[in-house]
Amino acid sequence: MKKILSIFLATSLALTSCYDLDREPEGVLSSAKPFKTVGEMSSYLDQFYQNAVKTQGMMAGGGNGIAGNDVNSDNLSGSSVNTRIAGSNSVSSASSLSQYNNIRNVNFFLNNLDNCNAIGTASYNQAVGEGYYFRAWYYYQLLVNYGGVAWVDTPLDPDLEQMKLPRESRMVIADHILADLDEAINLLGTKNNSASFRVHKDVARAFKSQVALFEGTWEKYHKAANDPFFDPAVTDTKINDYLTQAANAAKDVMDRGVWKIYNTGKPNNDYRVIFQTTDLSNNPEILWFKKYDGDEIANDVNRYLNTGGGGIGVTASLVDDYLTIDGRPFVGTEKMTAKQTWGTELLPTVRDPRLAQTVATPGQTLRPDRPDDYTYPPLAASAKATWACTTGYSLLKHCQIDYTGNLDAEGAGATPAIQFRYADVLLNYAEALAELGGAANATKIIEAIQPLRDRVGMPAMDFDREYNTDPEYPFAHLDKYVQAVRRERRVETACEGRRLEDILRWAAAGDIFVGKWHQGALYIGSDLETLPENAGLKYDLASGNTLYLTGAPGDPLRYINPVNKAAYPNGWQFNLNRDYLLPIQERMISLTEGLWTQNPGW
Repeated sequence: MKKILSIFLATSLALTSCYDLDREPEGVLSSAKPFKTVGEMSSYLDQFYQNAVKTQGMMAGGGNGIAGNDVNSDNLSGSSVNTRIAGSNSVSSASSLSQYNNIRNVNFFLNNLDNCNAIGTASYNQAVGEGYYFRAWYYYQLLVNYGGVAWVDTPLDPDLEQMKLPRESRMVIADHILADLDEAINLLGTKNNSASFRVHKDVARAFKSQVALFEGTWEKYHKAANDPFFDPAVTDTKINDYLTQAANAAKDVMDRGVWKIYNTGKPNNDYRVIFQTTDLSNNPEILWFKKYDGDEIANDVNRYLNTGGGGIGVTASLVDDYLTIDGRPFVGTEKMTAKQTWGTELLPTVRDPRLAQTVATPGQTLRPDRPDDYTYPPLAASAKATWACTTGYSLLKHCQIDYTGNLDAEGAGATPAIQFRYADVLLNYAEALAELGGAANATKIIEAIQPLRDRVGMPAMDFDREYNTDPEYPFAHLDKYVQAVRRERRVETACEGRRLEDILRWAAAGDIFVGKWHQGALYIGSDLETLPENAGLKYDLASGNTLYLTGAPGDPLRYINPVNKAAYPNGWQFNLNRDYLLPIQERMISLTEGLWTQNPGW
């Protein structure tokens, strides 16, 4: 086989010989001329379908997959606070830039295509397009987490001086990613469903809209904040170009007329069911997903969610953001009255029906052997709910309520891992238009969001009716168009592991994290405190607490705190001049002799 040289960025981070300079990329057959056939190309690309997809999963306290990843945001809370939110990360905890290992393997593929006997055929183009897609994916992860990095698109000579590469600017990396996606869009085949389980032209378009929207809004809002994280070379014209690319890529998917929001006329079920359906191959909303079978390819989502606990809970911040059933902000006396009887605020007759399909309501079935068993959130661990609900709002979304597989064993669930759905495309289009000028694009925004509203029987978007001016609302200062599409994005994609990325690109951590705490359902002042199941809970004690509450003894209204606030007396301390990007390992800076500098604030 042709000798492959790993890039310095990978070797410099290695502690063992697993990143030797002579190491051959994974998945290549031993041959002097690799990739003679499309079959060899596809087999090699299979490795990226394993590690360049969002995985589905859950563990006690959240994390470990799509269903639990929002614990790093204001949507979900475990029993401990995410270290990034809390501002307690350190340089010593910096991770290696492992994406470069995969980039090395993609580059080997893209630089060794001359031997194929099918150059120019549709199957050859599909394989090459997949290569460009996956390289864009790995670089996007680096951009989100670290900002500008070194762009490497060829194997390097093993000369130390040649392998010392400086960091590029954010703009250079973002433009390279978008260029790779343009190549992918040009080469990939066209599909009308997700049955192939491989990326296709509309997946690349959807991803391009995500990347362009991320970078456009990142530059816009960090520039407005005048913090250390925007690229000073990026002009307002360039920002609008990113936003325009986001809108155009999404519109290209929309204009095909193939993909549809899943809607069978059941507004109280159609949204939820797509997140529990094992096989989504023919669902018109799903562009690409990873299938689990509950056996060889499985996850733990049901095991943690089907008792209403899981060591996590949905936050009041998310619950309160859903509109009323007639499309108004849920505020004031109406909100407080509904909270006094647990579950009332969640009902689809009161609120946007997506809420009751995301958070379990009284009488909800969570598993087929216990129909209608869920009545109240398990606030204390028990035989019935091994892991408590930390907030009083139990996560329903992603739970396969009629799953016929093993309900309690580890790694026996089959909740799908949706990579892109048509809803993402519509949301990207609407947000890009709002950022480019909401007033001028109001009609197009409303039309884009309408299928999401139609599915759950909600009224059409009305920017004035929906505008939340409550001074406690984090986005009360935004114009009504941007505020509306941000709320729609939050409720439509709730608990899909995307919220932190949105907060970062909007430079919104100051409004959402700093000085704040997670909060759950109303406890003192609601019927939760009178339940026999909660009689053994202890709070306001010097030690031995099993429940933490806001306020002080005697206060008429006290909410559940998932985490003891004493550990964070001043709230979370996300550092606005540091924590928007992760730290670079110090040895990376040392080995590149200063060509790489540390990220701001670290």
